[in-house]
Amino acid sequence: MAVKRQKSYMAKTAEMEPQWRLVDASERPLGRMATEIARVLQGKHRPIYTPHLLTGDFVVVINAAKVRVTGKKMKQKIYYHHSGYPGGLKETPMDRLVKQNPSKIIYLAVKGMLPGSTLGERMLKRLRVYAGSEHPHQGQFAAMRQQPAKAEPEESSSQGATP
Repeated sequence: MAVKRQKSYMAKTAEMEPQWRLVDASERPLGRMATEIARVLQGKHRPIYTPHLLTGDFVVVINAAKVRVTGKKMKQKIYYHHSGYPGGLKETPMDRLVKQNPSKIIYLAVKGMLPGSTLGERMLKRLRVYAGSEHPHQGQFAAMRQQPAKAEPEESSSQGATP
């Protein structure tokens, strides 16, 4: 008896319509929240996930200044970057980075969980992080609520209306 081989699924561009998601970072652990965001950016939460295509959603993170870290990370964790010149290694402790740019902590945590390829860079461009509760993306969320679902049949406008 021959075993029938199943074909693997390939997502189509018509099916890859990104949604907009809002994440409130206040009093949430940094690492757990970053893994959820990275999963959404990659599209692994969808059944149409394809590893080499951009199937993820847009993510807007608010209240980045209120994110919670456990243990002594606020004093002990150090972020490094290099200027490109000899002796140009710069160190920034987490507590100083929170005061200077709190949204960068979430950005760097998510960046470390995404692929290091050009696809990962494109995923990261879909992430928006804001220190406070205000953000300029209200229009995207309002447009998402107004769009009818594709699976529902459209109702005819001729019922009860005269032209």
